[in-house]
Amino acid sequence: MEQEKNDGINKDTVLPLPIQQNRPALSCGLKIRKMMKTVLPCLGKFRPVVGQCCHQCTPDSLSKKLGQNYSLGFHNLLSVNETQTRYRGWLVRRVCCALFVSGCKVYGSPVSGRVERVCQSNRVKKALTAEHKAPEGGDGHGQLDCLSPFLPLINTCISSGILRFVCWAMLKMFASVFGSIQVNLNHLSALHRASQEGSLLVYVYVRQSAVDCALIPLVLFYHSLRVPYTVCPLQIKNASLRSILQKVGVVLLPPSAPTEEDAEMDTLYQSVMTALVRELLHEGQAISIGVSERSGLGGQWLARIRQLIKEGSVPDVSLVPVGISYDCVPKTYIQVGLKSIFQWLWCLFCSRPEGSVRIHLAQPFSVKEMCESGRCRVDEWLPLQDLLLPVILNNRAGSAFGQRRMSWLLPSSYYASELEEPSRSERNLSIAIILHLIFSATSCMAVMPTSLMSSLLLYKHRKGVSTSVLCRDVAWLTEELLFRNKDVGFGGSLTEVVHYSLSLLAPHLIIAAAPSKKDPLIVPCPSLAATLHLSYMAKTVTHAFISEAVGACAVSAMLCEVAHSGVSSSVRSDVEGVEVKGDTEFDVVLCQSELTARTLQLCHLLPPGFMPPCQSSQSFALDAIDSLVRCGILIQEEVPRDVPICDFWKKQEGPLTWTTSDDPYHSDSDCEEPDLCSYKIRQPSHCPEMLFFLCRMLAGHLRALCWTTIGLDLFEMPLAEAEFVAQIHSHLCDTANKKKQHYESCSEEAAHTAVRTLIDLGVLLEEWQKEGVFLAVSPLFQLSENRQKLHRFISQYLYN
Repeated sequence: MEQEKNDGINKDTVLPLPIQQNRPALSCGLKIRKMMKTVLPCLGKFRPVVGQCCHQCTPDSLSKKLGQNYSLGFHNLLSVNETQTRYRGWLVRRVCCALFVSGCKVYGSPVSGRVERVCQSNRVKKALTAEHKAPEGGDGHGQLDCLSPFLPLINTCISSGILRFVCWAMLKMFASVFGSIQVNLNHLSALHRASQEGSLLVYVYVRQSAVDCALIPLVLFYHSLRVPYTVCPLQIKNASLRSILQKVGVVLLPPSAPTEEDAEMDTLYQSVMTALVRELLHEGQAISIGVSERSGLGGQWLARIRQLIKEGSVPDVSLVPVGISYDCVPKTYIQVGLKSIFQWLWCLFCSRPEGSVRIHLAQPFSVKEMCESGRCRVDEWLPLQDLLLPVILNNRAGSAFGQRRMSWLLPSSYYASELEEPSRSERNLSIAIILHLIFSATSCMAVMPTSLMSSLLLYKHRKGVSTSVLCRDVAWLTEELLFRNKDVGFGGSLTEVVHYSLSLLAPHLIIAAAPSKKDPLIVPCPSLAATLHLSYMAKTVTHAFISEAVGACAVSAMLCEVAHSGVSSSVRSDVEGVEVKGDTEFDVVLCQSELTARTLQLCHLLPPGFMPPCQSSQSFALDAIDSLVRCGILIQEEVPRDVPICDFWKKQEGPLTWTTSDDPYHSDSDCEEPDLCSYKIRQPSHCPEMLFFLCRMLAGHLRALCWTTIGLDLFEMPLAEAEFVAQIHSHLCDTANKKKQHYESCSEEAAHTAVRTLIDLGVLLEEWQKEGVFLAVSPLFQLSENRQKLHRFISQYLYN
């Protein structure tokens, strides 16, 4: 935890003043009742410390105290004033933004000789020879002709004058879009020191919007750090716009490739980009990369950096996870043209500023240390079907031990340009880096007020809640997040926080008040668009409570089994889960080994980014159960023994047992019996409510898996993968419309994740053809009996 310093900088942690002063009314005649309680962004005088290195994978990087100051707080990029310039006066106050931008330091970006060095790369020569575009040992002019589509990408540079103008324009533009852009200053001193020492920095963030690409260079320019070369996954058609962006270090897709996936299918493009990354790192440049949490796109750039370090072309690289949090995520366009840019800018300038942004730059860590120290173990990775199919089809719980392999995050086609394809362990190590950065960047993200409010309305008060109860729950959930070392992107009066978040979520809510009641009633809109928006915003809270959510779903599965067996009459169930009515008492004892097994099995079904790859699934499952004990849902009880555990004389009446002294796993307790314990659910009335609140966090993902499994026999197979995902998405939407509920299971991300999980389980088989990848149901799951077993296995964790 870091100490909260009450200086001028930390005043920006409350809600932006322009938004507070110009708040729109939620509804005619409706006002939130005034309360005196204040929501603090810290516990006492301490603010959560976020963005530290992994203590297991990179302890040496963690131990480096490169000038971190944990009491600096935050600073608003949009509040530029005369104190940040060398001048004073009334005229300076009117042009202070331009003066500040002109005074920021810009590092040089030489491009002389870069094209020649890229052409002489062994990778590029091999790719040209393999595609018969240039003869072996041919002249340089023939190679330049073959590489002409990629020459503008290779010549991407950073022009000092254009960069200053673009950053000034972005500050003005973002001032009309966001109320504030808060930047955590704690690790900036470490980045300054690392830059002075000559460390090569690569910034990695999780893709959410096209604005992400602009925010990171702006933050670094603002604080006089080296502006990175930014990898942009969007296709921009306009030649003038492409030319301007390439002058500020934006690496674009080639004009011939409509999407990033299409570009990566070209082996020549892969070779040129790997050679370009090598040259940029040799020049001492920084790079900014975005990774997709859903598909892993962008991870191929990290694999290229890892390959360059392994072959000795680059000594080492420091990775910097970046967490970006939005009150309202801006829309992203896949293909950007000049007309769409002007339309977007016109809409921005015509609208008032909405929401704020919070950016956390984490502590840099060494790629070489992570890969060569051997602390990040990938030898226990197994295919998902090896982990779960014995459990699903044969009910063999012991086969679930191991770690899920997610090879689809880095397809083998990304290595088509390499001189030799890496071994499975090397490829798994690159995937582990991708997973670790997704997890680290997500963990850095602050919980914004709209995320907290969406979580409460979607998972706790789906049928509506009064404002007074909602204010009480906001204060409670804020404290729970701070206890879990999660930063919150708000502070101030409880009334202001609630009113501010409801104002931003108003299009997705129904707000009504009865004449006899003072408090208005707030209900989420029962529509597809509203539910998907609330579900997307609530993901940050789900990440913070993922251990408790997994454990709660495992407890729910065991309670459902007890209810079906008829052991306890106080627990009732319906088709899809457990439903408790009235003042129900859970007089059920849960076995530790069984609860651990259920939790472990559910861990394997989680999407990427929820678990760090350096933590074993067994350890995560044990932590999930312990977290339920800590938050008061479960009570741990020891099984009664004939001999007290402290009676050593009676325990040693039998023959002595000996162990070898050179056993590396020797412990003084090896000769003792393992401690037997069980768990019971606490009886206070708030406990079931908390349990079901946690269960609902994973219900959308699990329900999408169930509906996808049911709908497998509705399609004529084989189908192209993209077409199959689109049909599954349509099937999920149709199912939710028929039920008129559970719209959170209908997102494109849910459909993509469900299809990918079924592929890993062996339910769907991939067939590689000339037209692409086609999917078909495996012979094992063409039997309805096996599909029913799979459906029962997934639905046991599903809470209704």
